[in-house]
Amino acid sequence: MNFNNTPDAKRPLVQMEGIDKSFPGVRALRNARLRLYPGQVLGLVGENGAGKTTLIKTLSGAHMPDAGTITIDGVQPHIRTPLDAQRAGVAVIYQEFNLVPTLTARENIFLGREKAKCSFVSRRAERRQVQRLFADIGVSIDPEALCRDLSVAQQQVVEIAKAISISARIVVMDEPSACLTPQEVKRLFAIIRDLKKQGIGVIYISHRLEEIFKIADSVTVMRDGEHVTTRPVGEITSAELIEMMVGRRLENEFPKAKTPVGPERLVVKKLCRGRAVRDVSFSVRRGEVLGVTGLVSAGRTEVARLIFGADVPDSGSIELDARPLYIRSPRDAIANSICLLTEDRKAQGLVAGLSAHENFALPNLSHWSRNSFINPKKERSAFARYVNSLNIKLADQQQLAGNLSGGNQQKLVLAKWLESNSEVVIFDEPTRGIDVGSKYEIYLLINELAAAGKAVIMISSEFDEVLGMSDRIIVMHDGRISGEITDVAAATQEQIMALAIA
Repeated sequence: MNFNNTPDAKRPLVQMEGIDKSFPGVRALRNARLRLYPGQVLGLVGENGAGKTTLIKTLSGAHMPDAGTITIDGVQPHIRTPLDAQRAGVAVIYQEFNLVPTLTARENIFLGREKAKCSFVSRRAERRQVQRLFADIGVSIDPEALCRDLSVAQQQVVEIAKAISISARIVVMDEPSACLTPQEVKRLFAIIRDLKKQGIGVIYISHRLEEIFKIADSVTVMRDGEHVTTRPVGEITSAELIEMMVGRRLENEFPKAKTPVGPERLVVKKLCRGRAVRDVSFSVRRGEVLGVTGLVSAGRTEVARLIFGADVPDSGSIELDARPLYIRSPRDAIANSICLLTEDRKAQGLVAGLSAHENFALPNLSHWSRNSFINPKKERSAFARYVNSLNIKLADQQQLAGNLSGGNQQKLVLAKWLESNSEVVIFDEPTRGIDVGSKYEIYLLINELAAAGKAVIMISSEFDEVLGMSDRIIVMHDGRISGEITDVAAATQEQIMALAIA
C-alpha cells in the first residue's frame, strides 16, 4: 500500500510496520501496518476479529508483538507495558472505561500521578488543573463528582481529560459513541476537532461507518489480521468501504425478507413497573419482526426484562398462543419458550470465564442428560451444528467466550437459545458494537427466525435498522408507547424521532 496519498505529508506521528501477533491457535495479526499523522483523525475499521483491537493493544503496550516495528515521532521506543506507551505519549480510551467508580473525576485523572507536597496530596492544585482541562475541552463537570454519578458522556470526557493531562500526542478512541445520544456524539466530535487543532493524532475505531465519514480524514481497513488499504475518506464510498471490510459485496445493507405474518403469538397487556414501564400493551404475530425503538431511558429494555422475568411487573399480563403466562423469573420464561438476547451480552448474556460450548450448554443440559449424567459427545455434536450453521468463528469449542469477538459472542448467545427451541426471541440492541459483515449475518438470522414462525422483537436505538428490518414498529417515550408505525416502507427517521420525543 502506498501511503503517499495521506492528507498530511509531514513525518508520521505513529508508524507501525510488519506487525505480527499470534495467540494459541490464532494468528491475530499478519504484517499489519498503520500510519497516523499530527492533527489527523484516522478511522480504523474492519469486521470483528479483523485485528483492530490487537493492533491497538500492541501500540498501547498491552501486547508485545511477535515481529515488526513501532515508531513514534521518528523514534522507536521500547514499549513493553502500558506505562511505557503512556510515557511515549499514547493514551487509549476503551469502550469500557478504565475509571474507578468510587473515586472523583479529579482522583481518576491523577490516579497514580498525584500532585504531592511534603507527602500530602495537593487537592487544590489538582482541582485547578482539572478545571482548566475541562474548560479547554469545553465542558463543565464538578471535579469532585464521583465517577459513578456521572453520565456515560461525562465519564468519557474524564477519560479524554486524563489523556490530555499526561500530554498524550496519540489518542485512541475505541467505539467511543456506542452508548452516546446523537447530541453527545456531536459534542464528542467537537472535542475531537479541538484535539486536531492542538496537533494531537486521533485513531477512531468504530463500526458506525457514517461517523467515519463525518469525523475522519483517512481510513485504514483491516481484514483477517492484515492491512487492506488506507484511503482519504473523500476518495471512497460507503459501499466500497464495506466491500473492503468484508471481502465481498453486500447487495443490501438491510436484507429484509418478506414472510407471511400469521396469528398473534405474544400478547402483552397493560404491563407496568413503577415509572419505567407504564401501561404498555402490544402483540407480536407469527413470523413478524416487531421493531421497538425510542431514545435512551424510554423503557424499551425494561419491557424486555419484564417479559423475560428478569424483573417482576407491578401489574399487567402476558399471553403466548392465547395461553396466560405466569413469569416471575428467567427460568419461567425459558420454560415457556421465551428468550432474551440482552443489550449487555458480556455481562448478562454470557459467562466470559467459561468456554464457548459450556455457555451453549447452560440452558440446555437436559437435552443431553440421562439419569443426571450428561452425554458430552451429544453436547459437542449439537454445538458443532450451530458453529457451522451460524458461522461462529472459534479456535475450538474450548475457547473462552470472553475472548470471542462481539459478533461471535452474539451468535453464541443466539445458538444456545435456538437449541432451547424458543418461540419468542427478543433481541435487545442486536448489532451494537458489531461490524457490518456480522450485522448482515444477524439480519439474515432474524429473517430465518421469522420464516420459521417465531415471534421476533427487535429493540434498537438505530432508526435506520428498525426501518430496514421491521414489519411493524412501536416507539416508546418515558415508559409508554407513544406511537405505532404499520406502514414501515413509507416511514422515515424523522417520523420516528417525532414519536420518540412526544
